[in-house]
Amino acid sequence: MEIIGNGFIARNLAAVADRHPHATVIAAGVSSTSAGTPGDFAREAELVRDVARRCRREGRVLVYLSSASHAMYGSTEIAVAEDAPVDPPSPYGRQKLMLEGAVAEAGPGWLTLRLSHAIGRWQRSHQLLPSFVGQIRGGSVTLYRNAHRDVVDVSDVVRAIDGLLAQGVQDEVVNVASGVPWPVESIVRGIERRMAARPRYDVVDVAPTLTRVSVDKLCKLLPPMRSVTEPGYLDRVLDRYVAYY
Repeated sequence: MEIIGNGFIARNLAAVADRHPHATVIAAGVSSTSAGTPGDFAREAELVRDVARRCRREGRVLVYLSSASHAMYGSTEIAVAEDAPVDPPSPYGRQKLMLEGAVAEAGPGWLTLRLSHAIGRWQRSHQLLPSFVGQIRGGSVTLYRNAHRDVVDVSDVVRAIDGLLAQGVQDEVVNVASGVPWPVESIVRGIERRMAARPRYDVVDVAPTLTRVSVDKLCKLLPPMRSVTEPGYLDRVLDRYVAYY
């Protein structure tokens, strides 16, 4: 597997790289829903289009990592499937949707995975888990009331990519998430308990953001992935990674 990028998902993917010599994974580009300048977006678009054209010439399967966050789907009352109409509410989401189209237009042999908020080893300090751990350690947490996050273990992201490529799944868009949007307060409280800390909370009221995505397609293609929907999934993820940070 050719892995483009050096972020935490790219580093985790290295464990299965030798299993898929025919595939190229783009694990690079704008990675934050709240960041990204026009220049950043332009560079990301150029990268994706260049890689897509090369993969078509060389007959490689291109795996593009998109987003299953609020930035893509907005707030949803029911679990939204991959083929539902999408009207991204943010520049980040619109960029990801546009690049999904560019990947598909490049020709056969592609796979787009829409990821929720992945958690795991080697994350940068601004990302969800290390950011909250750092704030709790510092004694003060900024908490956005009414915000929700669907958390997925990066090892399950790797497992999904590995399994879908092994099954030969191509020309599909697949959500990779737990399907459960957790209140951010619940996530923070879970981290707090594992750190045995009692930080101060600075509560900021924001517009409700609750994105519920369907993982039915993922679980149909790869039945073992049903484990992400089992009770206690968030606790297992926090048990695994809070101590790491």
